[in-house]
Amino acid sequence: MKVSRVCEMRNLDATAIEKFGIKDELLMENAGQAVYFVILNEFGIKNKKLVVFCGIGNNGGDGFVVARKIHSNGGKVKVYILGDPAKFRGAAALNMDIVSALPIEMQRLESVESVRTEVLHADAVVDAIFGTGLARDVGGLYAEVIELINESGKTLFSVDIPSGVHGDTGKVMGTAANADYTVTFGLPKIGNMLYPGYELCGRLYVTHISFPPSMYNADSIKVEINHPSKLRPRDKNGHKGAFGNVLFVAGASSYFGAPYFAALSFLKAGGGYSRLAAPESMTPFIANKGSEIVFIPQKETSFGSISLENKSVLLDLSEKMDMVVLGPGLSLDRETRQLARELAGEIEKPLLIDGDGITALCEDLEIIKQRKAETILTPHLGEMSGITSMSVREIDLNKIDVLQRTAKDLNATMVLKGAHSLVGYPDERVFINMSGNSGMGTAGSGDVLTGTIAAMFCLGLSVKDAARKGVFIHGFAGDLAAEDEGEDGITAQDILDYLPLAMKMDREGLDEAFKDRYAGAHVV
Repeated sequence: MKVSRVCEMRNLDATAIEKFGIKDELLMENAGQAVYFVILNEFGIKNKKLVVFCGIGNNGGDGFVVARKIHSNGGKVKVYILGDPAKFRGAAALNMDIVSALPIEMQRLESVESVRTEVLHADAVVDAIFGTGLARDVGGLYAEVIELINESGKTLFSVDIPSGVHGDTGKVMGTAANADYTVTFGLPKIGNMLYPGYELCGRLYVTHISFPPSMYNADSIKVEINHPSKLRPRDKNGHKGAFGNVLFVAGASSYFGAPYFAALSFLKAGGGYSRLAAPESMTPFIANKGSEIVFIPQKETSFGSISLENKSVLLDLSEKMDMVVLGPGLSLDRETRQLARELAGEIEKPLLIDGDGITALCEDLEIIKQRKAETILTPHLGEMSGITSMSVREIDLNKIDVLQRTAKDLNATMVLKGAHSLVGYPDERVFINMSGNSGMGTAGSGDVLTGTIAAMFCLGLSVKDAARKGVFIHGFAGDLAAEDEGEDGITAQDILDYLPLAMKMDREGLDEAFKDRYAGAHVV
């Protein structure tokens, strides 16, 4: 399913009106009808008392339609307008006039105290205060009303997006409604899908409000929910070489976990032959835990990291590989950083660069741009800051735009790690991943991801599809671990241990609970 920016949705609305003759009054009717159906199905209408808060824009107009439908079908509804009713225009003004003619109590809200009793005695509340176009922090009476709704504990239905959530970023603009259900229109907005907006939406529904599929599936909409490709059936006559050969250049003194997790996760996710080039002094210790890995001990620097002396051997070996992974726990030693840059520039196979490898390449990003073979980068926000020379805060406020520009500029597939990780392609497509949980924010988790992505490539997916599938499977394994262990205390080892089960369940087809969880938004 595609995910739109606010400006893209305005363009879709305009196209529906101008090209297809779907008048704005009909679009508003369809939107309000969808919200009504969700209230009916999730909560019930007849003899229920609902309070509807309407702002003075089209979001408020949608709220009027909802109020009318509630009244028409046996519910008890009161409408409160935040702002000057004279400012309603077009379809919103029309629907206000219709509600005014019905025996529905409607009044302009002057103070939060005047409505407190009504909210506390209501069965549910409808939030139609702000839509997706909110551009400044919420304050004054608006903030007081939102805080009253949240404090009341009443079931809350938000219209399009919880009021106070930025439509393009998911960030809270001062304060925001905490909805139990949200019905968004046309397509989910980016703010519906990224944290904290996603969590504040509660259960998310989407209605296409009569848009034809050619509009909401348009190639010009570059962002979508990550529903990755299926893996081809596993070769029953296959041997370890048939399931891929990957070289991991990783590890340094004091960084035992990263190389272990990266190299072993490749095997646990279905890969065939995992070779680990790590400093010679540490390989016996890693072998104690990961004896299935094939070790290629490397000459060391005085700091216990991989020496530049190993370059020619590593390049020769890389030619026999399907993919090379460069960077987990590599260290920030100057000589090793130089090795990483030279290897990245000369390796002719698909290359996945993670962790310290990314830090090394930040000193000369032209190396990535000039690579002929495909490249995957897997930065977290801090590493993305090094790549872009932007602050973490700047990136976090505009993650998708930054990812699109950077992936295109570097001609690389990029995974921006975090809650709802983003996978960006050089053609500016971005996929929002729905699997995973907060317990996965733990040391070594990213190293498990690198091995999982490499495995997906060696199991037959393209480099780009492997990134999407690897991110999904990694998150799925984390979710399985959390189901059994709880999110508190999950370690990278737990994620690694659940990879085989995640692969099995993915191949067999997810059960309805997981399909529902990863759908992102449910069409109504």
